[in-house]
Amino acid sequence: MNLLDGKIAAQAIKHELKIEVAQLSTEGKKIPHLVAILVGNDGASETYVAAKVKACEEVGFKSTLIRFNEQEGEFHLLNKIQELNNDPDVDGILVQLPLPKQISDEQVINAIDPDKDVDGFHPISIGRMVQGLPTFVSATPYGIMLLLKHYNIETKGKHAVVVGRSNIVGRPMSILLSNNTDPGNCTVTVCHSKTKNIKELCLQADIIVAAIGKSEFITADMVKEGAIVIDVGITRVPDSTKKNGFKLKGDVAFETVAPKCSWITPVPGGVGPMTIAALMMNTFHSCMQKN
Repeated sequence: MNLLDGKIAAQAIKHELKIEVAQLSTEGKKIPHLVAILVGNDGASETYVAAKVKACEEVGFKSTLIRFNEQEGEFHLLNKIQELNNDPDVDGILVQLPLPKQISDEQVINAIDPDKDVDGFHPISIGRMVQGLPTFVSATPYGIMLLLKHYNIETKGKHAVVVGRSNIVGRPMSILLSNNTDPGNCTVTVCHSKTKNIKELCLQADIIVAAIGKSEFITADMVKEGAIVIDVGITRVPDSTKKNGFKLKGDVAFETVAPKCSWITPVPGGVGPMTIAALMMNTFHSCMQKN
């Protein structure tokens, strides 16, 4: 069993970006600028945004964090997005989800200029990805592809089973793995909560991407010997032995599944760091279109 260590791969990507940004600065060219918008003070969202701001500092990007209170109306948020769309200094805009119930996720995502949609959620971004055209790919699926590439994982001709069909992870992941690219060229099966024979399908998989949002859903009896397992899930599970009162678990029962795998991602430290690295890559590419 080998670990697909997202921390190591992400650090390598950020190191390369840091060199590229230093070169831009030396040449007097524009430095990438990422703007993050946080509505309310959800603990998990605060953590995620702080990690993104820290990553910007590490690679030399300019970053701006804009905060709105929990009661903020949709109108003001949309106005701010439009202002950022029109600002030539801003290369990437991300609005941390989930949003409070009075604000429509869909309206906010659609309001972001596709040329600054570094989260890759805009319908135009998704449509271009499906067609295999240059675009910003959703950060988590893109991060997984970068992780596979970093470790030179052979995917051509493999059977990949994606467990989960969300627009943020499952669906784009299935498209990317099936594309005529490297990594890619997989035969892909998408499973979800209504799939009747998930166990049998997973047992056929050379690659499993678990993104169903259920703690330890993928168990050892669902994984064949030598499989590659990518665990996208992250759930806080109560644990009185921990100082903070909880531990993090993925969608895969790691302790029993890992011995059967050729490669597997840990949780935490697998897909999470790669999502942020992919976001940095998207922001850099957005900036390079203007330099």
